[in-house]
Amino acid sequence: MMDEEEQTSRRGRPPQKNLDEMSIEALQGYLLELKEEIERVTKVIDDKVQARSGAEAFFKN
Repeated sequence: MMDEEEQTSRRGRPPQKNLDEMSIEALQGYLLELKEEIERVTKVIDDKVQARSGAEAFFKN
């Protein structure tokens, strides 16, 4: 049987949690964690887009 780390590396993402076993409070906490992660990823994407735009502008001249 594969452990969580092996499953993560094979699929590129962690295995899904069994939400049916989680309490409402745990689900709310999990949702907050996911929203924070989405914000973090969005910021990194925005930063990379901005960096790319700067590089493209530099090399156009």
